[in-house]
Amino acid sequence: MNAPDDGNGAEMTKATLERYQVWLYLPAILTGLALGAVRPEIAPVLESLLWPALALLLYATFAQIRLAHLPAAFRDLRFVLAALVGNFALLPLLVWLIVSLVPADPAVRLGLLLVLLVPCTDWFLTFTHQGGGDLRRAIAITPALLVAQMLLLPLYLRLFMGPEFVTLISAQRMLVVFGIVIILPLIAAFATERWAGGNPTRIAAVERLGWTPVPLLAAVLFMIAASQAEAVRGAMPLLSPVLLACIAFLIGAVLCGLAISRVLNLPAGQARVLVFTLTTRNSFVVLPFALALPAGWEMTPIVIVFQSLVELFAMLVLLWLVPRHLLPAR
Repeated sequence: MNAPDDGNGAEMTKATLERYQVWLYLPAILTGLALGAVRPEIAPVLESLLWPALALLLYATFAQIRLAHLPAAFRDLRFVLAALVGNFALLPLLVWLIVSLVPADPAVRLGLLLVLLVPCTDWFLTFTHQGGGDLRRAIAITPALLVAQMLLLPLYLRLFMGPEFVTLISAQRMLVVFGIVIILPLIAAFATERWAGGNPTRIAAVERLGWTPVPLLAAVLFMIAASQAEAVRGAMPLLSPVLLACIAFLIGAVLCGLAISRVLNLPAGQARVLVFTLTTRNSFVVLPFALALPAGWEMTPIVIVFQSLVELFAMLVLLWLVPRHLLPAR
């Protein structure tokens, strides 16, 4: 998802769409839950449509990440190390502590692990821009974050969940999901980037894709809510501890970002980037894996969607708190 550019009216409209995206997602979820409750027979149809919708969503998201910029991420080694250490060394310790405090439901714990262990690569840029962060550095580190999480997430899940996780991922369906819903959109996005090259017309066409993640995500949330309405009803008692876990993570991630920034004496713009990369999670990259789990794991995707909504409301608070009080310009 491209960060907004305040330079013209069209981009201001897109910026408004991204700023208030949470108010599109809530009606989509509530409408989906209502429809799923009164018309449960549509669940199989929506589940079949969900997979191509997810693939399109991830393609549109990946297309906004300049994968060719990956080498540029390492020019400012101090900053990139701060982002990588924070996301992949310190936060996993925080996640391990938080997950150990929630009910011992494997599906709930897996949902929290999947979503809290991976840093965001889409709306992270939008919130960084709106929060006055150093957008150039945010864009530069995004490909590195994407590659690192794909390599490290299986290791963390194996470490935290043990042999049970190995049984889950050994299913052939999980490999198919990874290939079709993750790898193919990633390859298509890279091909799109190469196709655009330096051609202004093609670059403009790719930038127009930046309008699509928000409505696509709203459609995906609607489909999930409608197809999982019965599971959501049964999951209500477990959402309170999940809410507390998500809030605890957000507070811990903010404190972690502030501590790293202080230790490394990062400028305010870079420190804001660090706080937003530590607090935003890549929920809809890991969602396909949760949806592909066998029967008995229906709570896992519900936890992921619920966390993303908690996070979006938290961002509304952080967009006010970070630049004005936590990390004001020096």
